[in-house]
Amino acid sequence: MVSLYGRTLSRRDVAMHAGSLSQFAGVRLMTLGDGVERGVRMLEFRTGSGLRFTVLVDRAFDIADCDYRGAAIGWHSPAGFRNPGLHEYEGEGGLAWLRSFSGLLCTGGLDHIFFMHADDAAHYHYVHRKSVESSIHGRISTIPGRLVAYGEEWRGDDCVLFCEGVVQQATVFGEDLHLVRRIETTVGGTSFTLHDRVINHGFYRTPHMMLYHINVGHPVLAEGSRYLAPIVHTPWAAHAENYRAQSVGYRTAPAPRVNFHEQVWEHWMGADADGKVPVALVNDALGLGFMVESNKRELPCYIEWQNFQAGHYALGIEPASHHVFGKPFAKDRGELIWLEHGEQRDYTIRFTVLDGAGAIAGAAQRIAAIARQPDQDFPDLSGRWDAIGGLLGVTSES
Repeated sequence: MVSLYGRTLSRRDVAMHAGSLSQFAGVRLMTLGDGVERGVRMLEFRTGSGLRFTVLVDRAFDIADCDYRGAAIGWHSPAGFRNPGLHEYEGEGGLAWLRSFSGLLCTGGLDHIFFMHADDAAHYHYVHRKSVESSIHGRISTIPGRLVAYGEEWRGDDCVLFCEGVVQQATVFGEDLHLVRRIETTVGGTSFTLHDRVINHGFYRTPHMMLYHINVGHPVLAEGSRYLAPIVHTPWAAHAENYRAQSVGYRTAPAPRVNFHEQVWEHWMGADADGKVPVALVNDALGLGFMVESNKRELPCYIEWQNFQAGHYALGIEPASHHVFGKPFAKDRGELIWLEHGEQRDYTIRFTVLDGAGAIAGAAQRIAAIARQPDQDFPDLSGRWDAIGGLLGVTSES
């Protein structure tokens, strides 16, 4: 049954109240028409509950806008939702990716995540390619997708809104990886789910890494907003040498600041009995929060990104397949994923709006039941890098 406007409705009831479901909810394809965004296809989802989000077909089906009853959740950077035709992937020493960095979700991968890196290319058996040059967070988020299907599916009296697409990251004498993405929500719902499948379509043995850079903005992020996570320990912080210099710990957000330098933490998270890792950012004053759920066996590592610079104000919730030091660290530890032809990896992420003090308290209680996060703003860094090969099913790189 569909829940709309305080009532539980059957499919027949919905049809009786309007000539088209689009009066209440639906998925609509449109094209952005101005500035750096010109020409980008976008799908707009409306659930009828007040939840609205948009999916950038021509940006790897990443999520741009997200808002709930008029309150923004997703982050908009000054870069905008830039057309990938304007993108210069190798530019600025590997940092040009930042000129296309905006939105609730920017996917990292498919063969590289985190910092810039030159990787040995011997596995591609091409004498002229000595190395694979990767910019920050990989190529996938600026590749246009192929839209396979979108719309609504009635399953009895339940209605699912969905889109499906394929994004291909490929080159001659190199990788040929396909990202098959499906995004679903329900009419009347306050959450949505992303299902990804990454397949090696080529015949070279190919490395694979995955990162979900989920960026929450104002007003969910505001002075006093709380980061809730089942943290077991914190192995690393990018600013460890000047740990307290900006007086900003991991737990509570400050107001925007001029000349704030980003802070990045890696936390080792606990999981519930089903392997789920829930992490949330909540604004108690507003009674609004946003929760991300991933699977520990798919994405065992977790990054917290604090970008509290005025005009760029965001907090990143980032489940990842590998530790923050990326491909060279994973290779040294025998934890890099390699895909042979036809092999695949699956990922599921659930995004949920926390509406009201009760929903926030329920999420906090659920998270605390898994692991009680450190009470101090600046927890002692453990320096311990938990093994992830067993979680990922990686036993050897031979």
